Amino acid sequence: MQLCATFTVLGLLVMGSRAQGLMPTISLPPCDSLEVEAAALVAQDFLNAQHTHGYKYVLNQIDKVRIVSTPLQGDTYHLELDLLETTCHVLDPTPVSLCPVRQKINTAIEADCDFVVTNATQGLSVVAFKCKTETESEDECVGCPQLISFNDTNGLQLIETSLDHFNKNNTLNRKFALLEIGRMGSQIVSGGPKYFAEYAIIGTNCTSQDDDICTPQDHTVATHGLCLAEGSNVDCKIFAPTQAVDPASNATVRVQQLLHAHTFGPQHNPAIHDLKHHKLTALHDPSASGLLSAESIESSEEVVVPKEAPIVKREVVAPEVPAADLTVSDKAPLLSDPILLVPICPGKKKHF
Repeated sequence: MQLCATFTVLGLLVMGSRAQGLMPTISLPPCDSLEVEAAALVAQDFLNAQHTHGYKYVLNQIDKVRIVSTPLQGDTYHLELDLLETTCHVLDPTPVSLCPVRQKINTAIEADCDFVVTNATQGLSVVAFKCKTETESEDECVGCPQLISFNDTNGLQLIETSLDHFNKNNTLNRKFALLEIGRMGSQIVSGGPKYFAEYAIIGTNCTSQDDDICTPQDHTVATHGLCLAEGSNVDCKIFAPTQAVDPASNATVRVQQLLHAHTFGPQHNPAIHDLKHHKLTALHDPSASGLLSAESIESSEEVVVPKEAPIVKREVVAPEVPAADLTVSDKAPLLSDPILLVPICPGKKKHF
């Protein structure tokens, strides 16, 4: 009987050790390590693909990371990222790495995002994210430009007048329609308030000489652009059609699908005009997996194996004192506070 009980205990120990080996573990690598940076850039590009209006966002800082490793399933990165809005519209083909970041003096937009990125055999891929956006401006900046809402009467009048001027004077022999308002603002100058606007345009079926009612072209074949208007001046940057063939691979480039348009279409939403800037997609969790909840990454069933920076305790050499003058407490070695050789998180800021 005793022998049977012994084998039973041994069997439970073996099964427990195997189960322990299949349990997920958590590691805490440095935020600026190469593997974390790669995962963060994948998250950045995925976000820009999901964000189909307004402007592209670029990675500014990796605030926090934890990697959950599960045997036979690969690693899952839980990232907290800080991103900044650029001046490139989402339809602008310029790579986001080359897009200028909007500065604080022009009311920058900052995004705080949580991402879940998996690293499987097919590579890194985003499975869920959530974001919140907020404005970032210079403190106590008297006379700086201030954002106004998308339905501001003076701003809308500037857009209408400047777009009409562009349609009559562009060399493309095509009329354009307003696609969406990027941002509008005002600034107090000596002569009173001065208004400015950024807005996306889309080609129509009308030429510059047509006076008929113009219909915007299908988004997949239309020509788009971004116009900057200030006072009586307007400058429009025209993008190549989004549906194009890549000469290097002879493959069709993916078309960016708009989530909404300000002025037309089945997804037109008048409530968007109450905003002063475009917000990012707040939540993307198609499988409702709960990966973004704190409980999912702090489960008591996980084995936490932190990979933190080494801690060195430095011994301080005391001045020589005659042995007769030393007390018991004086003879104890003096230790300084722990020294972190390598900062773990957050990572370095790339902009501000």
